Order: sequence, then C-alpha cells, then structure tokens
Amino acid sequence: MNDGDKELAEEQQRHWQDTYTAHPGMYGDEPSTAAVHAAQVFRAGGARDVLELGAGHGRDALYFAREGFTVRATDFSAVGLEQLRKAADAQAADTPAADVQAVEPPAAHAHGVAARVTTTLHDVREPLPLPDASVDAVFAHMLLCMALSSAEVHALVEEIRRVLRPGGTFVYTVRHTGDAHYGAGIAHGDDIYEHGGFAVHFFPRHLVDSLAAGWTLAEVHPFEEGDLPRRLWRVTQTLPR
Repeated sequence: MNDGDKELAEEQQRHWQDTYTAHPGMYGDEPSTAAVHAAQVFRAGGARDVLELGAGHGRDALYFAREGFTVRATDFSAVGLEQLRKAADAQAADTPAADVQAVEPPAAHAHGVAARVTTTLHDVREPLPLPDASVDAVFAHMLLCMALSSAEVHALVEEIRRVLRPGGTFVYTVRHTGDAHYGAGIAHGDDIYEHGGFAVHFFPRHLVDSLAAGWTLAEVHPFEEGDLPRRLWRVTQTLPR
C-alpha cells in the first residue's frame, strides 16, 4: 500500500467510525435484499456457518443468525461492531421463544441470537484471521467496493478462497460503473471516487469476471438500492469441490 492509499484507508476508517457514532443503526433493522438472497443460496448449499465481511452495525449478520446460521462478523469499525453486539444481546433477551421458532429453522434458536454471532475487528487489507477451509459461506454487501484498489480486492478474494471450504459459496455486492455517482466527486484513481465523504470503487464488469477465475460464477445480477438509486451487481460464485 502506497502512502496515498494508506492515507485514504485511514481517512475512510475515521469517517465510518464518525458516521456510526453520529447515526447508530443507520441502515435500520431489516436485512438487505442481498442478505435474504444469500441466506437462501447458503442454505440450499448446505452451509451452516457464514463469514460476513464489512458487517457494520449488523443488520445482515443478525438476520443470518435468526435464520439459524453461525455468524462470524468482521468490520474495521469498532463502533459499528459494538452496536452489532448490543443488538444481538437485545434480540436474544427480548424475542419470545414462539416468535423465534416462527422465523428460524428447527433447533436454530436453542441458545438465542447472541450465542450464534461473534465479532472481530479487522481491516480486509490484512489477511483474514481464520484457518484454511474453515467456513462454509462468505457474504459481503458493498464491502469490496469500498476504498480498495483492484490489487487489494484481488488479494481479498484470494483470502476468501483460502478460508472457504471446498464447494463453499461467496455472495457479494458492488456498485458498478453504471451508477449515477460514477465519475462524480473526488477522483482517487482505479475507478475510485469520493462523494459526500464516502470513497467508492465502482466495478467494471471485467473486474467481476477476473475475480471469478477458478470459481464457478453462478450469477451476476443487476439491482438497485436506496434513493439515488445506487446501481449494483449481486455476484454469486462457488469454489469447486
């Protein structure tokens, strides 16, 4: 990482810390549509545990836990992860057993939501703190399109390949070059533009395809999210067995 990249990374970490502090639970309690899709894909593939990268304050991590998965949630914001832990504790304490049984698969609710979620403070520019072939599935909603260079994104996907078990599935979403904010704001190079304090790496399709080399690329699904709206791809790829 050169000095410019390091400065941008540190600036973005501070910005997210400040944003979560000023706006606790800023994305609400409902899961993203990408997480709902991912849960279906993971369950169909027989996954039991999920690693979420860039979990933030936890709306998707907690959804996966309510759906019966064991979840390892990582983020580089300590503030966001603290909000996640508090929300998990609150759901474990406040959700009546009948309600839990209504939304979770059998035997998934025995110890509550908090017992199925662990958090780790981690910057994805560093190697993932997990052993080889140790998780069934990985999920990342708009994490890969943060202020990460193409080289850093490739390195991260190689780490994801390392920690996934054979046959494991990776579902991620990224804003792409058809987004209205592409080319707007402060240019940092490598299709990274900063708008409103948030730096975004807008993905061209060839980057998605290159990240799927050696995987089975099951889907590149275009969708929209938010008020702008943001234009994204939802990508599903699986490791060979």
